[in-house]
Amino acid sequence: MRQKRIRPAVGRLIYRDRASFDIDDRLLAHLRIVIMNKLRRNEGFMLQLPVNEGVRQASLWVHASNALVLQFYGGREPLIDRELVDQMMHDASSSDGLTLSSTGPVIAPAPTARAGR
Repeated sequence: MRQKRIRPAVGRLIYRDRASFDIDDRLLAHLRIVIMNKLRRNEGFMLQLPVNEGVRQASLWVHASNALVLQFYGGREPLIDRELVDQMMHDASSSDGLTLSSTGPVIAPAPTARAGR
């Protein structure tokens, strides 16, 4: 008997009516919280997303002046991981911005302390 694979629901982020990116609904739900919080504070941030199955990467400036549409295709609302949201918020506030891979955020390594300080 063949076992049916359950594929995660894939949503879409549409940026300024010019580009669209397929993102797992669970990750998109977390990104939505980050975007809402950053824009509520009037803080823009850089967002890097994989393109062409991760072969290339697109960089988007997320700001209140840029139109974004988030479309969810799953039937259920994903569970939210507060620690993941916190990590994504922290990364979005960094100088490199928030980088997402097809499996989730790319966690930036912690800065190393410089000797002699």
